[in-house]
Amino acid sequence: MKKLLFTASLFFAFINIVTAQILNPIKWETSIEKVSDTEFDLVTTATIDKGWHLYSQSIPEDGPVPTTFSFANTENNFRLVDKPVEDKGHEEFDKVFDMKIKYFENKATFKQRIELLTDKKINIAATVEFMVCDDTQCLPPTEEDLSFTVQGKASTKKASTPVNNDSNNAKVEKPSDASNEKAEKTEGATKTKNKPTEEKSRGLWATFIIAFFSGFLALLTPCVFPMIPMTVSFFTKQSKTKAAGIKNAIIYGLSIIAIYVILGIFISVVFGADALNALATNVWFNILFFLVLIIFAVSFLGAFEISLPSSWSTKVDAQADRGGLIGIFFMALALAIVSFSCTGPIVGTVLVEAASGGNKIGPIVGMLGFSSAIAIPFTLFAAFPGWLNSLPKSGGWLNTVKVVLGFLELALAFKFLSNADLVLQLHWFEREVFIAIWIAVFGALAFYLFGKIKLPHDSPLDHISVGRLSLGLIVLIFTIYLIPGLWGAPLKIISGFPPPMNYSESPYGVGFTKLGAGNLLKEDLPDDAELGPHDIPVFLDYDKGMAYAKKVNKPVMLDFTGYACVNCRKMEERVWSDPKVLKVLTNDIVLISLYVDDKRSLPENEKYVSETTGKKIKTIGNKWSDFQIKKYKANAQPYYVLLDHDENNLNNYKAYDPDIDSYLAWLKEGIANFKKKK
Repeated sequence: MKKLLFTASLFFAFINIVTAQILNPIKWETSIEKVSDTEFDLVTTATIDKGWHLYSQSIPEDGPVPTTFSFANTENNFRLVDKPVEDKGHEEFDKVFDMKIKYFENKATFKQRIELLTDKKINIAATVEFMVCDDTQCLPPTEEDLSFTVQGKASTKKASTPVNNDSNNAKVEKPSDASNEKAEKTEGATKTKNKPTEEKSRGLWATFIIAFFSGFLALLTPCVFPMIPMTVSFFTKQSKTKAAGIKNAIIYGLSIIAIYVILGIFISVVFGADALNALATNVWFNILFFLVLIIFAVSFLGAFEISLPSSWSTKVDAQADRGGLIGIFFMALALAIVSFSCTGPIVGTVLVEAASGGNKIGPIVGMLGFSSAIAIPFTLFAAFPGWLNSLPKSGGWLNTVKVVLGFLELALAFKFLSNADLVLQLHWFEREVFIAIWIAVFGALAFYLFGKIKLPHDSPLDHISVGRLSLGLIVLIFTIYLIPGLWGAPLKIISGFPPPMNYSESPYGVGFTKLGAGNLLKEDLPDDAELGPHDIPVFLDYDKGMAYAKKVNKPVMLDFTGYACVNCRKMEERVWSDPKVLKVLTNDIVLISLYVDDKRSLPENEKYVSETTGKKIKTIGNKWSDFQIKKYKANAQPYYVLLDHDENNLNNYKAYDPDIDSYLAWLKEGIANFKKKK
């Protein structure tokens, strides 16, 4: 996958060079919709290039830059009715920002209702500020001028809602409550569009394989495994010839698959994968599913049994006695009902996980994989009953499988509780607490497998088998692996399950020594520099950074970045954190980070009109964005440039590239070229 991403990044880099790198992925159009003689909707439509996305108007504080509309009303000849209403888009929980973020793809429509205060034709000037990203880069916040021409009749009624009608722009920063209600969550393939492809969706093949493995585990539970000889006995009695037995066995297997696939279709059609995925980020759903999994886990551990009403299985059994195709189908249905106490929690988990991939047929594929794992063994043993002698005998090992599943369900349950805490930002269930719980759960499982813990339904254990000992050792190794996570270890094997590193009591880990500048304190930094990511000394001003680079005789790395740039954070967290890359960034170059979305206003005497774009440069972010466009003919972030002291490029620029080796080679190439010039 790294090679694939690296190849893709090179391809996009080449395309950017060929096309002069100035990107304009959104086209804006305006129109008017008449509501009544006195009220009109100012309609703004954004056509978004494939692969790019536009953020919503409603973004929590400290998130990406939202889309914002401003309407000039210098002559007070209209008034705004509520706030702009927008289409429903994709709303997902983003781990980088620790918040829900809504965005649009392909097309987005915004409507601002106005009420006229004059009978004359009026021209309304407006401005939209927005930010767009794709999988590899983000563009700095941009403003686009809009215009509308409206003529109707003056309203005689008083304004029913407070509006901003001063002589300046009536800036709208958030959508109305009505638009929030309409902003329902839809497709959950991505947290935000600028996530790497592998993080957006696990893919249907992966869903099938995971579900198949889950079905195989369900097959080994005491609710399902003992049904195999019963099934073989049924078909042996019902089938008069071997050919008929094989035929009936195949029909039986297909019936099992059909029953579970119908369940998947029901979930997809009635609830929809979108609805389930929307629930996946809902606080109350996560808490509810946490409680359900806890109940199932306790049941697996032997506290009580969960089963469907006995009347259901009685009625189904009666239908199974009819024989023929109908009888075989109801025999399969009886298996599904009787085994529910073991398969129910697994099926529920598979459905939720399959739906959270964002694909509408995810639950169907999940149920196909799950049911295939159960149907294939039943079909084979029913068709060839002689194979039954090769099966291990039912016994205490089946209960062991069930208990192991109980521990796994218990561990997984806390993931849903963690999701709820993350969404609410309560900080009650931070990373250390989550890891401590998993250490306790898997530690207890290891003791159970070693025979040190006994549960209600366990058979007497005089000795443990080689298989049980091997599994116990694997679980113990995994438990020991988790322990350093309390001290700041990244725990990449379980990445995505515990809360992120910054959602913890100690972001650096308990007793963890910070990377990068090590024990460097702020007072030890060069003048005008500050501690950046991983405590790398960084300058936020170009001239001051260049002056310091000349003083210490080191090359410069320009980092065109943004506070709301997700891929910039990804590069910092995943690539810059690598010890070899971090050493170079800390010791061998002077880092200058230029934030293109810095909203701080420039002093009046430093404001100017860009020669390149013709736009007024009013903020520090505008200044650095204009500098990037003018100097490097590029407007996307992240964007990295290595320079010598005469501001000449030392090698080609670098954009988003998650390949650590490639990024390190690029750094070393530039440094080597700098040394040659000395």
